[in-house]
Amino acid sequence: MKELSIKPQIFSFDTCKEFCEAYQIGEGDLIITNEYIFNPYFTELGIKAEVLYQEKYGMGEPSDEMAEAMYADMKGDYKRIIAIGGGTIIDISKIFALKNVSPILDLYDGKAEIIKDKELVLVPTTCGTGSEVTNLSILELKSRHTKLGLALDEMYADSAVMVPELLKGLPFKFFATSSIDALIHALESSLSPEATPYTELFGYEAIKMILTGYKEIAKNGEDARMPLLKDFLIASNYAGIAFGNAGCAAVHAMSYPLGGTYHVPHGEANYALLIGVFKAYIELDPNGKIRKLNQFIADILGCKEDVVYDELEKLLNQIILCKPLHEYGVTKEDLDVFTDTVMTKQGRLMARNYATLDRDKVYEIYSKLY
Repeated sequence: MKELSIKPQIFSFDTCKEFCEAYQIGEGDLIITNEYIFNPYFTELGIKAEVLYQEKYGMGEPSDEMAEAMYADMKGDYKRIIAIGGGTIIDISKIFALKNVSPILDLYDGKAEIIKDKELVLVPTTCGTGSEVTNLSILELKSRHTKLGLALDEMYADSAVMVPELLKGLPFKFFATSSIDALIHALESSLSPEATPYTELFGYEAIKMILTGYKEIAKNGEDARMPLLKDFLIASNYAGIAFGNAGCAAVHAMSYPLGGTYHVPHGEANYALLIGVFKAYIELDPNGKIRKLNQFIADILGCKEDVVYDELEKLLNQIILCKPLHEYGVTKEDLDVFTDTVMTKQGRLMARNYATLDRDKVYEIYSKLY
């Protein structure tokens, strides 16, 4: 049985200048980023690489249409793809490391020959996706009105690079939703049937680091995150290692219809489902593997085990308020559609649930969160 795999080399630099010097970024490199990231941190460094700004091709979550438009403007014969950004940029850039990119739907349908022909360097600018160490690319497939993940070993980065300086300009809301996403990666992977003692080591440590940081922020305000940015970046990376090996489950599966239909950012959509799914797990099997996790969280929060998810919800709401589904525009009719989508299209994720969630239970969770 495989216990753990970490494919990219992991590097860290305190500043963008140190990173650029170490990697000798220049001609032959394509940087995929956002202008609001590149200008304050990289413009003065005089980098001679070509730069592609993702926001010029659409806003929000990554989609096949966005990626196709970006790929059409990639004219050079690049040696390296260097992605500097959040989940949208990282997920799209993984696909661009491949030789055969378009039509992207052929990749998702298994029709394209998979060859990696460019070095891939991934630099996260949020503390949430953990995607820099996974081989997973999640895109909204516009013509199919859904979000799907593509996992290929050829999409692993050659290097994952941590630069805490890049988190300093991250607005608090995005810090909050991205770090909650990392927390969910750690929680779901720790309960996965594919979890091992090695993946749990990374998952549990990520949970501890994130919740300890949240307690500090809840006590002392938003600016209290600034000295903790490196810790949150490392925690996100740990969570990425954990879920890259053990996988995620129902929280992610149930969030995809919400994100795909109403364009809710990934971390926020996951947050909307988190407590509902975990309370359902407790109802179904309170004495299994989840009991260890509950006690671990209760010790961090200083509460009793039987109220751990109530107390977790209170803490998370001090970081960012969790909204009911109807506030995103979800209708009662959507709940049936969402449930069917989860049960028919998210089998890969639902197979990793801590407890079996049948159609009735999935619908019940959506209804309680509505």
